[in-house]
Amino acid sequence: MTGRWDVVVVGAGPAGSAAARFAAQAGARVLLIDRARFPRYKTCGGGITGWSRRELPAGIESTLEDATTRLGIGHDDRDRHWIERDEPFLGMVRRADFDQALVDAAVEAGAEFRDGVAVRAIGEDADGVHLRTDGDELLAATVIGADGTGGRTASHVGVRYGGTDLGLELELAAPDHDWAGRALFDWGPDAGSYAWLFPKRDTLTVGVIQRTGVPDRTRAYLDRWVGQLGLAGAERIHDSGHLTRWRTSSSPLRRGRVLVAGDAAGMLDPWTREGISFALRSGRMAGQAAGSFTTTGGDLDAYARAVDAELAPQQRAGATALRIWERMPRAYHWSLAHTRAGRRLFLDLCSADARVDRMLERPVVRALARRGGRRFDAD
Repeated sequence: MTGRWDVVVVGAGPAGSAAARFAAQAGARVLLIDRARFPRYKTCGGGITGWSRRELPAGIESTLEDATTRLGIGHDDRDRHWIERDEPFLGMVRRADFDQALVDAAVEAGAEFRDGVAVRAIGEDADGVHLRTDGDELLAATVIGADGTGGRTASHVGVRYGGTDLGLELELAAPDHDWAGRALFDWGPDAGSYAWLFPKRDTLTVGVIQRTGVPDRTRAYLDRWVGQLGLAGAERIHDSGHLTRWRTSSSPLRRGRVLVAGDAAGMLDPWTREGISFALRSGRMAGQAAGSFTTTGGDLDAYARAVDAELAPQQRAGATALRIWERMPRAYHWSLAHTRAGRRLFLDLCSADARVDRMLERPVVRALARRGGRRFDAD
């Protein structure tokens, strides 16, 4: 493990694998590491939007286990309406298989992968970035941190978060389920909370996310949701939780030669808390910037400029959409479930035929935003 690399990527989720792949394609000598042994389970609903599918390398779509054409939208297990489209607008994956396939794509591009490697300390001097692991030290011209919100790279860079939620999830054995092609969203009783059901080949992923983040209350919400689905007696394969966090608009994306991407940078949509597409896109941007920096003397600030141009507007708009939802939950549900324009818009957002920031420019939505309160500004 000891050695010098052009780029070391810490964390082998979608952001890290994308970063490693693009840096390697630029000609950099890349090492991708993760503290877990792969393949590994990851707490995540596994929903793949059109934004994610645009970023996937060849062959990765073979990991999709379901293609959603019908989506149920309810409000506290009531007033459920189904919206549908002939063509799938969401895909469903198991993160263990999906993430391993992305790692394999990075390796095929030229990156080297090592799992079971935990970073214990980060330092930087004139020679480069030093990463201390258990018994070894790595030296890199550039480091890309993709090790999550609780990882060492986010702390090193000083990422600031504008919001934190608690999500709890169950993976249930359901070999004979009849949910193929269908998924559920259910807006919860508390502001900004929601529950979901995502089908896989022979399992169901069910979970809840709550803005309050009180563990006991969120656990009760999950148990109630499972009971409402009639799945209380199903075998629990995995029972896990995680925090979702999004960055403030001025949160740093790098410190010196250490960049952060994906969850480590707080890259997700505050409205839906969807993070895979933001991970893949920010990973691509970070990998391109780091690869260019080490091979042609490019500018690392190109990464921040790319995020500011493409992803930050969507995050700001998602935060505004969340504020509308929190202040007017019934109007929010009614507009999505009961109006043709709302249903079409939600499907377009899932399939990447629409963007949240452009959605907010529409007169009706702008009126709702004015009623819902000021634009979100976590700074």
